[in-house]
Amino acid sequence: MGSVQQRLQRFLDRPGPLSDLLGRLEARTGVRRLYLATGSLTFLGLYLVFGYGASLVCNLIGFAYPAYVSIKAIESSSKEDDTTWLTYWVVYGVFSIAEFFSDIFLYWFPFYYAGKCLFLVWCMAPVSWNGSQVLYHNVIRPCFLKHHRAVDSVFSDLSTKALDAASAITREVLHTLLSSRARLAAEVAPQLSVAPLRPP
Repeated sequence: MGSVQQRLQRFLDRPGPLSDLLGRLEARTGVRRLYLATGSLTFLGLYLVFGYGASLVCNLIGFAYPAYVSIKAIESSSKEDDTTWLTYWVVYGVFSIAEFFSDIFLYWFPFYYAGKCLFLVWCMAPVSWNGSQVLYHNVIRPCFLKHHRAVDSVFSDLSTKALDAASAITREVLHTLLSSRARLAAEVAPQLSVAPLRPP
């Protein structure tokens, strides 16, 4: 237990926004940052199991921090962090689609949101074996390489059909407008020529 506690203490002492926040809280409250962090994690874990709005909290954890770090990655000159966070978003997207179809069943399982939150934290963890890297390289990338030509062909066909449909609709609308205009002009023209002029 001592080694886990020491590793957690070293992690909490590393410079960064989390360390700064815990340092300010430690200075105000007098409670060690290790206890603040473990207490916060315990509260969050219990809330994810028993709390109202656990879905929102879990989705914020899976979205807010990665979105912030992704913006920082875009603004940095390094390409490596861009690739890391693009990989996370690909995995997050695939997970969100899978969850959409399975959520109605999984929602009823105890600890579902706690497990989902742990999964998302694993996907964004700053280690080489994080969930995004593992899932992308072992599941998503092989599936993509196997099927991407067929998917590209379907998208190309759909794009062509959508453009053809848009052209046909545009032609039909223009034809309807022109025929309505001609019909209106034909109805109004006789009324204008027949109307007698009245002297003032």
